[in-house]
Amino acid sequence: MARTEKKKDVVIVGLGWTGSILGMELAQEGLDIVALERGHDQNTVPDFQYPNMMDELKYGVRYGLMQKPSKSTLTIRRSTDETALPYRSLGSFLPGNGVGGAGTHWNGLTWRPQLSEYRLRSHVEENFGADIIPEDMHLQDYPVTYEELEPFFDRFERVAGISGNAGNLNGKTVEGGNPFEAPRSQDYPMPAMPVTWDGVKFGEAAKSLGYHPFQSPGGIASKAYVNEYGMQMGPCNFCGFCERFGCYNYSKSSPQTAILDALKRMPNFEYRVNSEVLKIEMAADGKTATGVTYFDEKAGEEVFQPADLVILAAYQLHNVHLMLLSGIGQAYDPNTGEGVTGRNYAYQMNGGYSLFFKDESFNPFVGTGANGMSVNDFGLDSIDFGREGFIGGAYWRAGQPNGQPIRSMRLPPGTPSWGAGWKESIGEWYGHSMSIGSHGSHMSYRGNYLDLDPTYTDRHGRPLMRMTFNWNANDIRQTQFMKEKMEPIVKAMNPDISSASFKKEGAMYDVRPYQTTHNVGGSVMGDDPKTSAVNRYLQAWDKHNIFVMGAGAFPQNTQYNPTGMVGGLAYWAAHAIRTNYLRNPRPLV
Repeated sequence: MARTEKKKDVVIVGLGWTGSILGMELAQEGLDIVALERGHDQNTVPDFQYPNMMDELKYGVRYGLMQKPSKSTLTIRRSTDETALPYRSLGSFLPGNGVGGAGTHWNGLTWRPQLSEYRLRSHVEENFGADIIPEDMHLQDYPVTYEELEPFFDRFERVAGISGNAGNLNGKTVEGGNPFEAPRSQDYPMPAMPVTWDGVKFGEAAKSLGYHPFQSPGGIASKAYVNEYGMQMGPCNFCGFCERFGCYNYSKSSPQTAILDALKRMPNFEYRVNSEVLKIEMAADGKTATGVTYFDEKAGEEVFQPADLVILAAYQLHNVHLMLLSGIGQAYDPNTGEGVTGRNYAYQMNGGYSLFFKDESFNPFVGTGANGMSVNDFGLDSIDFGREGFIGGAYWRAGQPNGQPIRSMRLPPGTPSWGAGWKESIGEWYGHSMSIGSHGSHMSYRGNYLDLDPTYTDRHGRPLMRMTFNWNANDIRQTQFMKEKMEPIVKAMNPDISSASFKKEGAMYDVRPYQTTHNVGGSVMGDDPKTSAVNRYLQAWDKHNIFVMGAGAFPQNTQYNPTGMVGGLAYWAAHAIRTNYLRNPRPLV
């Protein structure tokens, strides 16, 4: 029999970006709050301190900050014709482990989606006609406008401490920023970071061809900064240990540097680590949640935590898993098209070029996770989908993140994988290469979804979540388009050797190589309960005291890294709870 804890006003599942945001916002309302984190506790000091954190083998290769598949995983297949198998070795995506979640190990790139992305189906139908939408594509509009979200994007950027240059201030184009971005009410809180030589070269070549390069925006402090919670950031020193690492210098935006120490000082907030939530418990009528049951690792027992309000703020995959296990929303069935929970799982479509220059030295040990120059001339707002034969878009970026010798040893095609030839090639090319990446949107489809696996269970006896996912022809055409458009820039830069890496027709999803930790969908937001799991305020349609944060709300994936949208939506939902829900708990409309 589970131990029962004292009832709280709010229980938050997960203590990463969205859990920290909701914790702070609701604690300011005077609510009694507990956050439950499945992983361990971790702080900048002592956990990320120098030089311990700068261990490429432990963190970059052996994933020291990531979840362990032996404790938490899912099964994966590419179609219903295959039998899903457990994801036993991390590869394609890397969910974070411990307080701060993936917000501790991300690269920092922070964007707002373009205007067309909030109403993508309407944009396509109005400009190109509904007949270009593939029959199996689940193209949906967001139930909220950019104009409604803009103040909350701004709030997140100021709390997180984002560096960048505005390209569109209140509808006026500003030199040096992204001219294709949605209009912002004010500039970034910090100016953009300086750019390394590879980004400069890319920017010069792009500009010579008529494109509009700009310094990439990101959660890397370009100067000393203090946010509204009194949390301080220090200017980045370009150490090159951002992605897959915690920041020892208080320079990378993370829950630790932006929110958590201020939140921990709130007398009405507490958090418990090594506390994995197993299920959201429901009232007898099934219309509301009564709290959550979690497993206390230290005590080795199940615990029931009653609460009036449940916030799911874990990673997207875990939120959807908990919803499926707890009966929040009808589980999606691809055969009938009915159901919403697990529907519209989507990913990211990336590609790029590697360039090698015998007489150029790039000093790869100098870098940041959000370093570089970007081009957004081929974003969703700029492409004629009818003419090109696909729906989607991408931004391009060149900027070295690090020079770590195990993971960042870029070598020309045909180089031996080991032995004397490999060593010789390293001596010749290390520090003499760079890359240009295409970071593309990914649409949702009838056959890409999440459900419960009928065979495999976790250590608690619960069914694992099953991912059914493969690449679709639309997204392959998109990435091949990007390859064709990027090639002239590569030629203009005149490398001694270059090689392309873009998915080709017939490409199958492969979980082994890392691609991106941008898993989205499955708990989609919308204005129709038949095609979405949560409403415009991220409130579960069928259980009004459950709110679901994170990228699971995306109807399809944008062309950008998701954290900016995730943070903006979290503040949007928190505002709705504070100003509307708390005074009269009910379904919000």
